[in-house]
Amino acid sequence: MKHQYLKNVSTLKLEQSRCTGCGKCFEVCPHQVFAMMNRKANIVDKDRCIECGACVKNCSFHALEVKPGVGCASAIIKGWLTGTEPSCDCSSDSGGCC
Repeated sequence: MKHQYLKNVSTLKLEQSRCTGCGKCFEVCPHQVFAMMNRKANIVDKDRCIECGACVKNCSFHALEVKPGVGCASAIIKGWLTGTEPSCDCSSDSGGCC
């Protein structure tokens, strides 16, 4: 079964010009968001990204960017209810929701 998260909410970005094709993002991504094509990483299904940040933490070349927790379901619902930007502070030391 192909797992998908929420459509069009992931903040994941890949700067192809910085990618060296090391494949670490492909190796650490728990939801197979990346594929290696033409010796470079490519995002094959952005909607599968859960914004865990593993790819960013393992990219020594700063080719990836993601705002951890912005696409988190709890943050999205809170944003809808309060009319604010979704954020569950998953990347903070306070524990957040994730």
